[in-house]
Amino acid sequence: MAKTDDDDTMGRKAYEKELRKLQEELCHLQAWIKEKNERVIIVLEGRDAAGKGGTIKAITERVSPRVFRVVALPAPSDREKSQMYLQRYIEHFPAGGEVVVFDRSWYNRAGVEYVMGFCTPDQHRRFLELTPILEKFIVDGGIRLLKIWLEVGQDEQERRFHARIEDPVRQWKLSPMDVESFKRWYDFSKARDMMLDHTDSVHAPWYVVDSNDKKRARLNVISHILSQIPYKRIEHDKVKLPERSTKKKYDDCATMAARKYIAQKF
Repeated sequence: MAKTDDDDTMGRKAYEKELRKLQEELCHLQAWIKEKNERVIIVLEGRDAAGKGGTIKAITERVSPRVFRVVALPAPSDREKSQMYLQRYIEHFPAGGEVVVFDRSWYNRAGVEYVMGFCTPDQHRRFLELTPILEKFIVDGGIRLLKIWLEVGQDEQERRFHARIEDPVRQWKLSPMDVESFKRWYDFSKARDMMLDHTDSVHAPWYVVDSNDKKRARLNVISHILSQIPYKRIEHDKVKLPERSTKKKYDDCATMAARKYIAQKF
Protein backbone atom coordinates (compact mmCIF):
# COMPACT_ATOMS: atom_id res chain seq x y z
CA MET A 1 0.00 0.00 0.00
CA ALA A 2 1.38 3.41 -0.93
CA LYS A 3 2.29 5.87 1.81
CA THR A 4 0.16 8.92 2.54
CA ASP A 5 1.24 12.44 3.44
CA ASP A 6 0.56 11.63 7.11
CA ASP A 7 2.76 8.51 7.07
CA ASP A 8 6.52 8.96 7.05
CA THR A 9 6.52 12.14 4.98
CA MET A 10 9.80 13.75 4.06
CA GLY A 11 10.93 16.64 6.27
CA ARG A 12 11.08 20.16 4.87
CA LYS A 13 14.81 20.70 5.45
CA ALA A 14 15.79 17.38 3.87
CA TYR A 15 13.48 18.07 0.96
CA GLU A 16 14.82 21.56 0.28
CA LYS A 17 18.41 20.33 0.47
CA GLU A 18 17.81 17.60 -2.13
CA LEU A 19 15.64 19.87 -4.27
CA ARG A 20 18.41 22.46 -4.46
CA LYS A 21 20.85 19.83 -5.76
CA LEU A 22 18.42 18.62 -8.39
CA GLN A 23 17.50 22.13 -9.49
CA GLU A 24 21.19 22.90 -9.98
CA GLU A 25 21.37 19.87 -12.25
CA LEU A 26 18.33 21.12 -14.15
CA CYS A 27 20.26 24.33 -14.81
CA HIS A 28 23.14 22.26 -16.22
CA LEU A 29 20.61 20.33 -18.29
CA GLN A 30 19.19 23.61 -19.55
CA ALA A 31 22.62 24.81 -20.70
CA TRP A 32 23.22 21.52 -22.53
CA ILE A 33 19.80 21.66 -24.24
CA LYS A 34 20.52 25.19 -25.48
CA GLU A 35 24.06 24.27 -26.58
CA LYS A 36 22.95 21.13 -28.45
CA ASN A 37 19.71 22.62 -29.79
CA GLU A 38 17.78 19.72 -28.27
CA ARG A 39 13.99 19.45 -28.11
CA VAL A 40 12.23 17.86 -25.14
CA ILE A 41 8.58 17.27 -24.24
CA ILE A 42 7.59 16.36 -20.68
CA VAL A 43 4.04 15.08 -20.24
CA LEU A 44 2.76 15.11 -16.65
CA GLU A 45 -0.54 13.36 -16.03
CA GLY A 46 -2.47 12.12 -13.03
CA ARG A 47 -5.78 12.40 -11.22
CA ASP A 48 -6.99 15.66 -9.75
CA ALA A 49 -4.88 16.57 -6.67
CA ALA A 50 -2.13 14.16 -7.70
CA GLY A 51 0.43 16.97 -7.37
CA LYS A 52 1.05 18.02 -10.97
CA GLY A 53 1.12 21.75 -10.26
CA GLY A 54 3.62 21.53 -7.41
CA THR A 55 5.82 19.17 -9.39
CA ILE A 56 5.87 21.49 -12.39
CA LYS A 57 6.75 24.41 -10.12
CA ALA A 58 9.64 22.43 -8.63
CA ILE A 59 10.93 21.64 -12.12
CA THR A 60 10.67 25.15 -13.51
CA GLU A 61 11.22 27.63 -10.65
CA ARG A 62 15.04 27.85 -11.09
CA VAL A 63 15.32 27.61 -14.87
CA SER A 64 14.56 30.07 -17.66
CA PRO A 65 10.93 30.28 -18.86
CA ARG A 66 12.38 30.86 -22.34
CA VAL A 67 13.83 27.35 -22.27
CA PHE A 68 11.36 25.51 -20.01
CA ARG A 69 7.90 26.47 -21.27
CA VAL A 70 4.81 25.29 -19.39
CA VAL A 71 1.74 24.63 -21.52
CA ALA A 72 -1.63 24.33 -19.75
CA LEU A 73 -4.32 24.68 -22.39
CA PRO A 74 -7.88 25.76 -21.54
CA ALA A 75 -10.97 24.00 -22.85
CA PRO A 76 -10.97 24.00 -26.68
CA SER A 77 -12.79 26.73 -28.57
CA ASP A 78 -15.45 25.91 -31.17
CA ARG A 79 -12.83 26.35 -33.88
CA GLU A 80 -10.39 24.04 -32.11
CA LYS A 81 -13.10 21.43 -31.67
CA SER A 82 -13.38 21.27 -35.48
CA GLN A 83 -9.64 20.65 -35.89
CA MET A 84 -7.74 17.38 -35.79
CA TYR A 85 -7.63 16.52 -32.10
CA LEU A 86 -3.89 16.87 -31.53
CA GLN A 87 -3.54 19.95 -33.72
CA ARG A 88 -3.71 22.49 -30.89
CA TYR A 89 -1.09 20.59 -28.91
CA ILE A 90 1.33 20.23 -31.81
CA GLU A 91 1.58 24.00 -32.29
CA HIS A 92 3.13 24.20 -28.80
CA PHE A 93 5.82 21.60 -29.49
CA PRO A 94 9.41 22.72 -28.80
CA ALA A 95 11.82 24.32 -31.22
CA GLY A 96 15.56 23.78 -30.86
CA GLY A 97 16.86 24.55 -27.38
CA GLU A 98 13.46 24.24 -25.68
CA VAL A 99 11.70 22.02 -23.15
CA VAL A 100 7.92 22.02 -23.16
CA VAL A 101 6.18 20.79 -20.01
CA PHE A 102 2.55 19.86 -20.62
CA ASP A 103 0.35 20.34 -17.56
CA ARG A 104 -2.23 17.95 -18.94
CA SER A 105 -1.72 17.08 -22.56
CA TRP A 106 -3.36 15.25 -25.42
CA TYR A 107 -3.97 12.51 -22.85
CA ASN A 108 -6.96 14.52 -21.65
CA ARG A 109 -8.88 12.48 -24.20
CA ALA A 110 -7.95 9.26 -22.41
CA GLY A 111 -9.00 10.60 -19.00
CA VAL A 112 -11.30 13.52 -18.31
CA GLU A 113 -12.87 13.69 -21.78
CA TYR A 114 -13.62 9.96 -21.85
CA VAL A 115 -14.90 9.62 -18.28
CA MET A 116 -16.96 12.82 -18.31
CA GLY A 117 -18.45 12.13 -21.74
CA PHE A 118 -16.78 15.00 -23.62
CA CYS A 119 -15.75 12.65 -26.42
CA THR A 120 -17.49 9.69 -28.03
CA PRO A 121 -16.45 6.07 -27.39
CA ASP A 122 -15.24 5.92 -31.01
CA GLN A 123 -13.09 9.04 -30.56
CA HIS A 124 -11.62 7.49 -27.42
CA ARG A 125 -10.90 4.20 -29.19
CA ARG A 126 -9.23 5.95 -32.12
CA PHE A 127 -7.11 8.02 -29.73
CA LEU A 128 -5.78 4.92 -27.98
CA GLU A 129 -5.03 3.26 -31.31
CA LEU A 130 -3.37 6.21 -33.04
CA THR A 131 -1.45 7.88 -30.22
CA PRO A 132 1.44 5.35 -30.18
CA ILE A 133 1.82 5.88 -33.93
CA LEU A 134 1.86 9.66 -33.57
CA GLU A 135 4.36 9.45 -30.72
CA LYS A 136 6.61 7.29 -32.89
CA PHE A 137 6.66 10.15 -35.41
CA ILE A 138 7.48 12.61 -32.61
CA VAL A 139 10.37 10.54 -31.30
CA ASP A 140 11.68 9.64 -34.77
CA GLY A 141 11.63 13.37 -35.55
CA GLY A 142 14.26 13.93 -32.86
CA ILE A 143 12.11 15.11 -29.95
CA ARG A 144 12.76 13.50 -26.58
CA LEU A 145 9.35 12.54 -25.16
CA LEU A 146 9.06 11.82 -21.42
CA LYS A 147 5.68 10.67 -20.07
CA ILE A 148 5.10 10.59 -16.31
CA TRP A 149 1.97 9.49 -14.43
CA LEU A 150 1.55 10.74 -10.85
CA GLU A 151 -0.27 8.07 -8.87
CA VAL A 152 -2.13 9.22 -5.75
CA GLY A 153 -4.21 7.01 -3.46
CA GLN A 154 -7.91 7.36 -2.77
CA ASP A 155 -7.53 8.45 0.87
CA GLU A 156 -4.77 10.93 0.10
CA GLN A 157 -6.74 12.52 -2.75
CA GLU A 158 -9.70 13.00 -0.42
CA ARG A 159 -7.44 14.55 2.25
CA ARG A 160 -6.08 17.03 -0.30
CA PHE A 161 -9.55 17.92 -1.53
CA HIS A 162 -10.67 18.69 2.04
CA ALA A 163 -7.53 20.81 2.52
CA ARG A 164 -8.47 22.83 -0.55
CA ILE A 165 -12.01 23.34 0.71
CA GLU A 166 -10.73 24.73 4.01
CA ASP A 167 -7.90 26.92 2.64
CA PRO A 168 -8.96 30.24 0.99
CA VAL A 169 -5.74 30.44 -1.07
CA ARG A 170 -6.30 26.96 -2.50
CA GLN A 171 -10.06 26.94 -3.05
CA TRP A 172 -9.55 28.08 -6.66
CA LYS A 173 -7.89 24.70 -7.32
CA LEU A 174 -11.18 22.90 -6.64
CA SER A 175 -13.32 23.31 -9.75
CA PRO A 176 -16.84 21.90 -10.28
CA MET A 177 -15.19 19.37 -12.60
CA ASP A 178 -12.89 18.25 -9.78
CA VAL A 179 -15.87 17.76 -7.47
CA GLU A 180 -17.71 15.76 -10.11
CA SER A 181 -14.66 13.62 -10.85
CA PHE A 182 -14.17 12.86 -7.15
CA LYS A 183 -17.11 10.47 -7.03
CA ARG A 184 -15.97 8.68 -10.21
CA TRP A 185 -12.77 7.22 -8.77
CA TYR A 186 -13.16 3.79 -10.33
CA ASP A 187 -14.21 5.17 -13.72
CA PHE A 188 -10.96 7.13 -13.75
CA SER A 189 -9.05 4.03 -12.61
CA LYS A 190 -10.38 2.04 -15.58
CA ALA A 191 -9.60 4.92 -17.95
CA ARG A 192 -6.05 5.11 -16.53
CA ASP A 193 -5.54 1.39 -17.02
CA MET A 194 -6.77 1.49 -20.63
CA MET A 195 -4.52 4.45 -21.36
CA LEU A 196 -1.44 2.78 -19.92
CA ASP A 197 -2.21 -0.54 -21.62
CA HIS A 198 -2.55 1.03 -25.07
CA THR A 199 0.04 3.83 -25.02
CA ASP A 200 2.93 2.44 -22.95
CA SER A 201 5.28 1.78 -25.86
CA VAL A 202 8.97 1.01 -26.30
CA HIS A 203 9.59 4.35 -28.03
CA ALA A 204 7.45 6.40 -25.58
CA PRO A 205 7.08 4.51 -22.30
CA TRP A 206 5.03 5.62 -19.32
CA TYR A 207 6.76 5.95 -15.95
CA VAL A 208 4.65 5.94 -12.78
CA VAL A 209 5.60 7.96 -9.70
CA ASP A 210 4.05 7.44 -6.26
CA SER A 211 2.80 10.93 -5.39
CA ASN A 212 1.23 10.27 -2.00
CA ASP A 213 4.16 12.15 -0.49
CA LYS A 214 4.39 15.30 -2.62
CA LYS A 215 7.96 16.13 -1.63
CA ARG A 216 9.33 12.72 -2.50
CA ALA A 217 7.32 12.69 -5.73
CA ARG A 218 8.80 15.99 -6.90
CA LEU A 219 12.34 14.84 -6.18
CA ASN A 220 11.77 11.49 -7.88
CA VAL A 221 10.26 13.11 -10.98
CA ILE A 222 13.18 15.54 -11.39
CA SER A 223 15.70 12.76 -10.77
CA HIS A 224 13.98 10.64 -13.42
CA ILE A 225 13.98 13.46 -15.98
CA LEU A 226 17.70 14.01 -15.43
CA SER A 227 18.37 10.28 -15.80
CA GLN A 228 16.55 10.07 -19.13
CA ILE A 229 18.57 12.75 -20.95
CA PRO A 230 22.31 12.13 -21.54
CA TYR A 231 23.36 15.71 -20.82
CA LYS A 232 26.83 16.86 -19.88
CA ARG A 233 27.84 19.96 -17.98
CA ILE A 234 28.75 22.84 -20.28
CA GLU A 235 31.78 24.75 -19.06
CA HIS A 236 31.50 28.53 -19.20
CA ASP A 237 34.02 31.22 -18.43
CA LYS A 238 33.36 32.81 -15.06
CA VAL A 239 31.69 36.19 -15.44
CA LYS A 240 33.70 39.15 -14.14
CA LEU A 241 31.85 42.40 -13.57
CA PRO A 242 33.46 45.49 -15.15
CA GLU A 243 33.99 48.69 -13.21
CA ARG A 244 31.12 51.14 -13.41
CA SER A 245 31.77 54.21 -15.51
CA THR A 246 31.56 57.53 -13.66
CA LYS A 247 31.83 59.58 -16.84
CA LYS A 248 28.18 60.78 -16.68
CA LYS A 249 27.82 60.65 -12.91
CA TYR A 250 25.05 62.61 -11.21
CA ASP A 251 22.90 62.36 -8.06
CA ASP A 252 20.43 59.74 -9.30
CA CYS A 253 19.01 59.24 -5.79
CA ALA A 254 17.87 62.88 -5.53
CA THR A 255 15.82 62.53 -8.71
CA MET A 256 13.81 59.72 -7.06
CA ALA A 257 13.11 61.47 -3.75
CA ALA A 258 9.82 63.10 -4.83
CA ARG A 259 8.42 60.04 -6.63
CA LYS A 260 5.34 58.17 -5.40
CA TYR A 261 6.59 55.26 -3.31
CA ILE A 262 4.48 52.35 -2.13
CA ALA A 263 3.99 52.48 1.63
CA GLN A 264 6.33 50.09 3.45
CA LYS A 265 3.82 48.17 5.54
CA PHE A 266 6.12 45.20 6.01
